[in-house]
Amino acid sequence: MNDTSSALLGPAEIRDLAGRLGVRPTKTLGQNFLHDGGTVRKIVRTAGLRPGERVVEVGPGLGSLTLGLVEAGASVVAIEIDPVLAGQIADTVRTRVPGADFEVVLSDALDVTTLPGEPPTALVANLPYNVAVPVLLTMLQRFASLERVLVMVQAEVADRIAAVPGSKIYGIPSVKAAWYASARRAGTIGRNVFWPAPNVDSALVYLERRDPPSTTASREQVFAVVDAAFAQRRKTLRAALSGVFGSGAAAEDALRAARVDPGARGETLVVEQFARIAEQLPDLPDTAGTGVTPASGIAEQEGDE
Repeated sequence: MNDTSSALLGPAEIRDLAGRLGVRPTKTLGQNFLHDGGTVRKIVRTAGLRPGERVVEVGPGLGSLTLGLVEAGASVVAIEIDPVLAGQIADTVRTRVPGADFEVVLSDALDVTTLPGEPPTALVANLPYNVAVPVLLTMLQRFASLERVLVMVQAEVADRIAAVPGSKIYGIPSVKAAWYASARRAGTIGRNVFWPAPNVDSALVYLERRDPPSTTASREQVFAVVDAAFAQRRKTLRAALSGVFGSGAAAEDALRAARVDPGARGETLVVEQFARIAEQLPDLPDTAGTGVTPASGIAEQEGDE
């Protein structure tokens, strides 16, 4: 827990601040407010921030993690969708960490295309459970300046993002995250450090930016192939991709041209192999968007071969 000399918010302060603002945490916005100073410092320490580094935070809530970031010397821009919380957090930071380099953007993170100030090089956030994957992928897509990401998400989601090919939980989030970055699980967070306590454990996942696969296919095309491959994950790739290629025979020809076994399943392929498959697509309009719908592979369907 935080001590009396700390700028961080403890459980009593979190509840008091929420009460004064008339804020009641909502499942709709995925609000679970972090109130443990030790956990905040663990997150900040794991993020490995440089002094003065520009950091973007999504969903700062009442400011628990924000205070830890500015206390460590980061320059923080926070994106908050709740107007009441967005209106309060600047006052909280100014009062508890005078002189902090901080600003807040009132918006849904999925709608943000630009940020004020220097481009952020790190994303550090306690992401709302219900939109964690689309927010993560959207931020990586839109802000190429991001070199490192440390986010707290539902433990199951962290495992899926960091999963490797061949594992049962490897799927759409794993492959799409791998397009942008290498990912690893970076720690487990218990339930009792939040108010209200969630029904599941949380975990940290750390991502380090890397170049996407070298390919003539667009990201949209690659993601369209990934979506199709996992739509019914028990299907072979020949069957799963018959829709995007027009027939099972055309899919088989494309897979062989990409040096991929038509009898394999999507869960065995690395992102570079999906890119090679996408190179075989007929002229495909970029209709796949960002590939970051709220489901985004968290509950892939089962299907027959």
